[in-house]
Amino acid sequence: MHFIDHLIFLSGGLPIIMALVLLIALAVIIERLWFYLRVFGAGRALEKELKTKSSREWVESASRPFRQTIQGRLVQTALQSNTQDIAVLDRLLDEQIMHQLPDLDRYLWILDTAVTLGPLLGLFGTIIGMIHTFNVLGAHGAAIKATGGIADALVATGMGLLIAIVAVSFLNFFNKRLRLALHELDLIRVMLINAMDEKTPRDALIGASWDHYESLSEEARHLGHDDLRGAEGA
Repeated sequence: MHFIDHLIFLSGGLPIIMALVLLIALAVIIERLWFYLRVFGAGRALEKELKTKSSREWVESASRPFRQTIQGRLVQTALQSNTQDIAVLDRLLDEQIMHQLPDLDRYLWILDTAVTLGPLLGLFGTIIGMIHTFNVLGAHGAAIKATGGIADALVATGMGLLIAIVAVSFLNFFNKRLRLALHELDLIRVMLINAMDEKTPRDALIGASWDHYESLSEEARHLGHDDLRGAEGA
């Protein structure tokens, strides 16, 4: 306990701030892990149901357990559209997917901030610790005290790097989950159009899906993510 108090004093109290940053980052990681676990669980189940449904009534019955999920909202949009025009339905589903983007991207900016802020706070704490250490150089036995003080001051840098390593690892993981979630929503969109209008040519569906996929890629780039076309190979 004395050593921890010594480190906090030596680094100007910054280890407390870094511990808070790490705690917030861990809270975001746990929340996002639970969120994406539910998203992909519901998505796989809904895909399985839609593969066996070929009419509006069957789609409605299959979607009832998923109404509170992002995929279920997409299905509800299709069911409530009251349109027989596939182009109009496609635009409505496209709009609904765009509405789901903030939920998929929520809190990831915190991890992005922690990646940069952690090492900077650690470096700043080390600099403060070095200043305190060099203040004892004029005293007797200063060389030994200075060596120990420098070693203690470097602990702040290590803490900052630890925060960055944890945050960047999960940030990249969640960016991949986000791309896959958007890809899954696009797949469900095409399956809905196919189920609700059996007369739609398959080539037209594929062309509409590709145009929509390109629009999602552009939107993802605005959010700071890679092209969605890398979802399969990332």
